[in-house]
Amino acid sequence: MLYYLFLIMKLSMESQTKAHNVDVIDEAFYIPQLDRHRRIWLYRPTDYYHTEKKYSVIYMHDGQNLFDEATAFGEEWAVDKTLNGMFAECIIVAIDSSDHRLTEYNYNDNEQNGAGEGRQYMDFIVNTLKPFIDKNFRTDTQREHTHIAGSSMGGLISLYGAIHYPEIFGGAGIFSPSLWLTPNVADELKPLAERNFNFSQRFYFYGGGQEGENMVEYIAAVAGMLDNYKHYDVHIEVNSEGVHHEFFWRNMFPDYYSWLAQGFM
Repeated sequence: MLYYLFLIMKLSMESQTKAHNVDVIDEAFYIPQLDRHRRIWLYRPTDYYHTEKKYSVIYMHDGQNLFDEATAFGEEWAVDKTLNGMFAECIIVAIDSSDHRLTEYNYNDNEQNGAGEGRQYMDFIVNTLKPFIDKNFRTDTQREHTHIAGSSMGGLISLYGAIHYPEIFGGAGIFSPSLWLTPNVADELKPLAERNFNFSQRFYFYGGGQEGENMVEYIAAVAGMLDNYKHYDVHIEVNSEGVHHEFFWRNMFPDYYSWLAQGFM
């Protein structure tokens, strides 16, 4: 009983931590590829209603953790407050995760977690969600102005999604990716990386030195593979004291956006 009273108090006290320019555009957006529904958030830049220009878009995972402390598992990223403070000119489309997170964010089957559903999830973003967003909001639809980003499992699916859909995404923001689930990822993605020579992409990697599971080494292997090709611009940030937590991803997000905006301009 005390737990439920605490939860009610938490929701009532923190439900307004999201900025005024963040909206939930659908509490139950249908995912036909997986026959599921999901909440979708939208961040619009502060000048959205004062101009007719179109904006770059970043598609992000674990949407419940990005804007509002009341919905976050642990701590929010405060993406909205960060971007508002930077006078950023981009749209964020954030998709909540669910109980299927470990399969939806993985292209590969896993003995413990089950059959990978990453292909269906990315097909949803590319062929269902993105057309809806582009139709209803002022987006710059060019691939150079479309990015994908996330942390942990969200970082893993961002890497795979960008490589598998280079005609859609100009790159990815990959924070502490769960590469230990796919230890041969560099060899797996290398043929696709070679094949995508007509599509230049920019990749931002972040990892913490205290995350365990050989995080920094795995990132170095994947980033090193990509960096062998001229059509990839690869940037790596490592915090030797960083652990696997939203606090560090929140603190690195401004650096990621500053790096990314150089390509948006």
